[in-house]
Amino acid sequence: MARPAVAAALAAGIALTGATAASAAATSADTATGASGTLGPYGYGGVRLGMTLKQAEATRKIVKKLDEGQCSGWDLKAHPTGRDSVGLHISKKVGVALIQAPKGVKTPEGIQVGSTMKQVKKAYPRLDTTGNYPVAVVPGNPKALYYFLSNRGKVYELALALKNQDCTN
Repeated sequence: MARPAVAAALAAGIALTGATAASAAATSADTATGASGTLGPYGYGGVRLGMTLKQAEATRKIVKKLDEGQCSGWDLKAHPTGRDSVGLHISKKVGVALIQAPKGVKTPEGIQVGSTMKQVKKAYPRLDTTGNYPVAVVPGNPKALYYFLSNRGKVYELALALKNQDCTN
């Protein structure tokens, strides 16, 4: 998928986020003031990248928001998004393809919405900044990437996605 298409999707709030199975227990500590837990390396909140639609629905942690051909848009029940956005995409071909990080959720390396790009570069020394937005291979999961959208040096959107995801074209 082309980076401009992903950037546009992320900027539109269509991207998604995730956390490890080990952090799923921490996710249950979410409060009304913000999320907790870890995004990556495989998912977030009990939903993992690559899960089939049936597997993701079986978690009972997601709610459908839209269906657009190849991919459907969902929210994590614990983290509803606004009217014109979704929290994750599920592809008919690759399953859970992209998870957008709720505010307050950090990567295992400590990066979250609000982190500075200096912190991102320190956490991910091989950060690829050659495209329209920075991306990093997810430590511990070579099949996934973190996407970082920033403004004035601060991350305003963070997503975990399969490298081969096909939802944000």
